[in-house]
Amino acid sequence: MGKSFAVEAFAKREYETYILIDFANLPKDVQSIFDEQKNDLDTFFMLLSTYYRTTLYERRSLIIFDEVQRYPAAREMVKYLVADRRYDYIETGSLISIKKNVRGILIPSEERKLEMGPLDFEEFCWAMNEKNLADLIRASFKSLKPLPDALHKRASRLWREYLLVGGMPQAVSKYLEHRDFGQVDYVKRSILQLYSNDIGKFANGDAGRVRAIFSQIPGQLSKHEKKFTLSSVSPNARFRDLDSAFFWLDDARIVNICSSSTDPSVGLGLYEDSRSFKCYMADTGLLVSQAFADRNETPNEIYKDILFDNLSINEGMLVENAIAQQLRANGHRLFFFSRYEKGNAPATMEIDFLIVREYDNAAMKARICPIEVKSTKHYGTSSLDKFRKQYGKRLGTEYVLHPKQIKVEGERVSIPLYMSMCL
Repeated sequence: MGKSFAVEAFAKREYETYILIDFANLPKDVQSIFDEQKNDLDTFFMLLSTYYRTTLYERRSLIIFDEVQRYPAAREMVKYLVADRRYDYIETGSLISIKKNVRGILIPSEERKLEMGPLDFEEFCWAMNEKNLADLIRASFKSLKPLPDALHKRASRLWREYLLVGGMPQAVSKYLEHRDFGQVDYVKRSILQLYSNDIGKFANGDAGRVRAIFSQIPGQLSKHEKKFTLSSVSPNARFRDLDSAFFWLDDARIVNICSSSTDPSVGLGLYEDSRSFKCYMADTGLLVSQAFADRNETPNEIYKDILFDNLSINEGMLVENAIAQQLRANGHRLFFFSRYEKGNAPATMEIDFLIVREYDNAAMKARICPIEVKSTKHYGTSSLDKFRKQYGKRLGTEYVLHPKQIKVEGERVSIPLYMSMCL
């Protein structure tokens, strides 16, 4: 979703010339070049250059293998092409299918993998020609001094646009071009349809379960208790029946899985309870369209209501999903904390996210940072209060993400939602 666009833009900016070979629509003449000339690189390059009417310059030209998973033999050639050292190469491929189409080929050790996800909010600001504002947001987070009110309002408005558009490059590009949420919705629905098609092609025996899970995500996130309920997929569903389907969705970067950590310490994964988890969409813009998948298009009123902060549906699910997206983009594995004891309210608490960050007041040693997400301006923090009381010695800074300006109260820092890109 946009990887080809990004790679071609890079090629135009950084190289004198480039050739993009689209293996999803590979001409027979080009396939014959790969089949017949792979052992004669001089002829191979000469024929490619002639077919694509592009002069290749040593060390100044790039050859792009787009959707290389469609033609594994080309991927295997990379070892010899790189050793030849005349040109540079970039391969692109769908994470869903590239892992499947490797049977019978030698994966070149020369490959250096770069995983591409949806744009985070900072990248969205760059695309919207608001890099200066993004830099100010980072400076404000570092100094813990609020932005001027006018800039805070501008950043908050951009954040709401981000909730609607999301970070899929095609959707962002369409929004930049037309500023029309209806046209953006059409692009997002096309992406969702592509996901559905890929599930059918590559999920093998799990396709039915994967589709059932995927369709349930908006409903699960709209609940106050956002942990995924397996019975929503099937009344008698058990974790072991659905484990591989959830793994497939997460591995394909279609969803972001947030697991429960039962004992909040720096090694969060050591206490992971994989049977208790939340399942977010990898892109919040897609979540908006997926929430109305039963209609041909998302009502324009919904987009207006979200944009002007007048939403009648559960905005909390969109905001929390967007925060998960920012944390994942920043390299965090997603964890939350939940404890319920019947009849014991002081011990019952839920923390939306747990991350590990260096802590100023502990010689920059790593500490657990609990994060609470608030989509409205009026809220309580009882869970965070109880969490600090019980686990205070393990904790660093507490973060409350809310629609308001920065506020610092001891070890608790409340920051605007758009500042989640800094965590």
